[in-house]
Amino acid sequence: MSKHPSSIRTVGEMSISQPVSDRSLTPERLAALNTIQQRVLWLATLMIHHANHGRPNPDGIKIGGHQASSASMASILTALYFHFLKPGDRVAIKPHASPAFHAVQYLLGRLPERYLTTLRSYGGLQAYPSRTKDPDAVDFSTGSVGLGAVAPAFAALTHQYARLHFGSVTSGRFIAVIGDAELDEGNVWEAVLDPALGGLENLIWVVDLNRQSLDRVVPGIRAAQLKRLFEDSGWQVLEAKYGRRLQELFTQPGGTAFRQRIDEMSNEEYQALIRLPGEQLRPRLLESKSVDHAALAAIVDAIPDAELPSILANLGGHDLEELLSVLAQVDDEPDRPSIIFAYTIKGWQLPIAGHPLNHSMLLSVEQFDELRERMGIVRGEEWRRFDPASAEGQLCAASAERVFSSDGIAPAHLSDTIVPTDLAVPDQGEVSTQETFGRLLVRLADVPELRERIVTTSPDVSVSTNLAGWINKVGVFARQDEPDYETETYRLMKWQRGPDGRHIELGISEMNLFMLLGMLGLSAELCGQPLIPIGTVYDPFICRGLDALIYGLYSESKFIIAGTPSGITLSPEGGAHQSSVTPSLGVELPNLCAYEPGFAQETAWIMLEALRQCIDRNHGRATYVRLSTRPVDQSLLANARRRLGDDALRRQVLAGGYRLVDWRESGLPAGAPVVQIVTSGVMVPEAVAAARFLHREGVAAHVLNLSSMRRLFETWQAMRRQKRNDVFTEQTAMLDWLIEPTERYAPIITVHDAAPHAMAWLGSVYGAPVTTLGVDGFGQSGQRTDLYRHFGIDTEQIVEAAFAAVDQL
Repeated sequence: MSKHPSSIRTVGEMSISQPVSDRSLTPERLAALNTIQQRVLWLATLMIHHANHGRPNPDGIKIGGHQASSASMASILTALYFHFLKPGDRVAIKPHASPAFHAVQYLLGRLPERYLTTLRSYGGLQAYPSRTKDPDAVDFSTGSVGLGAVAPAFAALTHQYARLHFGSVTSGRFIAVIGDAELDEGNVWEAVLDPALGGLENLIWVVDLNRQSLDRVVPGIRAAQLKRLFEDSGWQVLEAKYGRRLQELFTQPGGTAFRQRIDEMSNEEYQALIRLPGEQLRPRLLESKSVDHAALAAIVDAIPDAELPSILANLGGHDLEELLSVLAQVDDEPDRPSIIFAYTIKGWQLPIAGHPLNHSMLLSVEQFDELRERMGIVRGEEWRRFDPASAEGQLCAASAERVFSSDGIAPAHLSDTIVPTDLAVPDQGEVSTQETFGRLLVRLADVPELRERIVTTSPDVSVSTNLAGWINKVGVFARQDEPDYETETYRLMKWQRGPDGRHIELGISEMNLFMLLGMLGLSAELCGQPLIPIGTVYDPFICRGLDALIYGLYSESKFIIAGTPSGITLSPEGGAHQSSVTPSLGVELPNLCAYEPGFAQETAWIMLEALRQCIDRNHGRATYVRLSTRPVDQSLLANARRRLGDDALRRQVLAGGYRLVDWRESGLPAGAPVVQIVTSGVMVPEAVAAARFLHREGVAAHVLNLSSMRRLFETWQAMRRQKRNDVFTEQTAMLDWLIEPTERYAPIITVHDAAPHAMAWLGSVYGAPVTTLGVDGFGQSGQRTDLYRHFGIDTEQIVEAAFAAVDQL
């Protein structure tokens, strides 16, 4: 237990009658709240016990459920949901407190009783709060510790952006209830230190400071250090450290020594002492060389053995009177975020309280029955809510009405009719997809309905990912106008910052980028104002923010991310900046559309479809676009456009691929050996050159340009499911536009500036032999031609692979 710095504000001496959000904490209300917190504790413990001991378990493995973690949160959740929260407040719940959260929702009438017996079962309550899979309303999914802490922070920034741009939002404050061990996660500090999150007065973190992590009691005294770090970062720091019983003892003779003794204890010693019976605790408590022994003994000797353990364990995070008085102070400093350190005991009021290994412990049947008796729960009435006429029942009903009521602000809605059918892009000359991306954003800035909803963001790589033109048109977002001190008349970037800006610049943190994109992409659901978020990042560093990207996708956020530049095509930058696995991620990650265009026209159609996906709140998905700085000859697309027409070509591009080169246009006679060269993105010129060489040698080579391996893979999987269900028809042969029925077994050569396995599945579609060419090692600096030759993806080696495949026919 740590001393708090003198600059940390404690509020233990405040009157219990102080109004909290205009709801006075009367003795009657406090009594009802205490009864409710006991019921929350019981229901959470019961749900986990039933899942492990009451429900059939044919697998025979432990179900789990974190009884100790839920117990430490019972008081905090009671204080929030039954007293503190206002309409529009959004809350993230500590992952391991999921049962306690569901218990609260049940008491509020937001969860039917039948779900209480379904914890961790198929179709039931999830192990960790999930906004997409739980039956009750969850504001933020949590599970990967640390992400649930920062998601409300970026949502609070989203709220402020939406409010300043549109005037009204349906959201209020953003609150994260987190475990103290979550503060070990690096992504927490990446967020805390980013200037974009400074001054968020609508952000509150409540730390469940129980001093335990998964495997141990956290060693030493860390709380004081954490508080200083937050205070130095501009946060208002509050604490609910000691309960009212201890505070009253601290005012008595010897009380100063008693507090000093507790303050100076290590976490390990405190956790050990609170588990001892009074007669064993007393001598251990008096063992101190730094405290006045006589003064300490005078106050400790006056406490009966039976009361001593509970008094030592009287912490502010379980004393509702103290906890609510601290929460009431949040609005005292309205211009900065607040963090409250609520000192708790893991496993509070359970027989496993404070045990260093209680994270995964479960109460035995005997311990559970003893708890039932101690809490006065009548058999057969274990799952009952409060009587609606009781003080507790009335408080539950009033709290539900208050927290979940609407303030009359109707959420806004967008129609995809605001998205143009097409945008003009170059069809001649050499143009890169990254350059096209930048040009498209400049054009979109001239479409008023889209301009007001698009918001871009980047982790300090805006210029190098071609966002400069957009930013020059729309400005950079800041909560107040800021001067631009640059005096050059002509410059690439005009960094005008103010409330009207539509770009949010972040520091160099890919985790922050994807967390912000995820929350911007949920702005319709969280704030009532739909946005179209577009982010840019160097493609190799998508992996650096992968956890946050997965979090956004799991939450069904809608956003667009451009990974650029990509691959070993970024040849001078060396292996550290050359991506190879990102296309595989695009195929594998759920709730994601992934594209890799090679031409400007493809890029335009894909970006417009990505905008529509963001607008479709029910069925849309996030979109990943892998781009490059390599200029590609746009005339290579001309034959396919003439053969297919723009409407059909657009459909095929968005469906995943098309026949860029058809060997029948080469003048070869029928009967020539057929080979399919399959490529994507910047490898198109090498693939086309190889096909032309093969045509001259009498090989009928197609070039299949895959704009989206993800869409093609999904089409193939859908086809397989339909065949399995005996509904396969001519209409479900959905790859026939790409691979004709008479050529299904022709050998396939894949060439990709990425890991070769990303396209290897194509051979399984019809059982054709496949040779995969790609980047199967880390790159290095050099000329692009040197690297292509080194990894075997240049024109010559594509041709050699095709000849080898044909020779096997």
